[in-house]
Amino acid sequence: MMDIDAQRLDVGLKQHLPDLRGTMRLERIGGGQSNPTYFVSYDNRQMVLRKQPAGAGLLPSAHALDREYRVMQALAASKLPVPTMVLYHADPALLGTPFYLMERLQGRVFADCDLPGLAPSERRAIYLAMAETMACLHTVDWASIGLAGYGRQGGYFSRQIARWRKQWDMSKTTENADIDRLIPWLVAHLPDESETTISHGDFRLGNLMFHPTEPRVIAVLDWELSTLGHPLADVAFNCMAFHTLPSEYGGIRGLDLQTLGIPQETEYLQHYYRACGRSDGVTAFHFAFALFRMAVIFQGIAARAASGNAAAENAAEVGTLAQAFAHRAVEFIDGRVDQFPTETLA
Repeated sequence: MMDIDAQRLDVGLKQHLPDLRGTMRLERIGGGQSNPTYFVSYDNRQMVLRKQPAGAGLLPSAHALDREYRVMQALAASKLPVPTMVLYHADPALLGTPFYLMERLQGRVFADCDLPGLAPSERRAIYLAMAETMACLHTVDWASIGLAGYGRQGGYFSRQIARWRKQWDMSKTTENADIDRLIPWLVAHLPDESETTISHGDFRLGNLMFHPTEPRVIAVLDWELSTLGHPLADVAFNCMAFHTLPSEYGGIRGLDLQTLGIPQETEYLQHYYRACGRSDGVTAFHFAFALFRMAVIFQGIAARAASGNAAAENAAEVGTLAQAFAHRAVEFIDGRVDQFPTETLA
């Protein structure tokens, strides 16, 4: 469903970008759960538009398009690949909400973590490239590229637990005993929080664009949840697929990774640690936190579906995953995960 007045947008864009030529072509991009996204094409330029969802009922601090635009604009000065930013439009008069434009890149985005249709060697190379890109992000000198003030230094997990607890209270539509257990456990098991890097907040395979033919990342996408935070939060989130089933938002738990060519989690993590020179690694806390946070995000999707303000047609179905991810988090706090790598390179 198109919720944009294409003619109005065309007139507005040509005022801001007078070099645009030809008739505008607008195409909604499916798959996203949060900020609606579109291809905007002219004869001489191809762009991507992201906007806030229309309507009321948005959670505080969610859908902060200005932050997405700022972080990608700043990262253009780093080695991390990001799209080129074109325009940020804060005035909701044109589309009903703020929006921004970025240049459209040509590449591959993989929706499925098992990478169907690829050779095992390419699957392996893609996973290792993902680990290397995450390491590149976490070694960016964020202050030198103008991101001082993008978030607070230290105390990341304390603030995040408080934030997502509040989001849970605002969006829950049913009780969840696992969430009730997780919140006090996370508070009682806080690790050292002093380290500060850029934290993407949603660093997963589906938010990376790869070269059309090479297993090389050409852009990191979807920065809505980014801030200054702790890198191991990204790492645990990125590794959730190793601990969730294919039916649980496309995890790879239970699949024959060796035959597929996908690295085992231990090797994958060691590759990341080596790339960024870490001497410590993820623990049960980091995994429990990542799964808890994702459970709350899924609950938010369910709440938006219930209010008729969802960005994706399957939002109600996805919202049911809140229970599944909270349950996976409890597996970690109960010690029911038999093996996960805590060792790191010295």
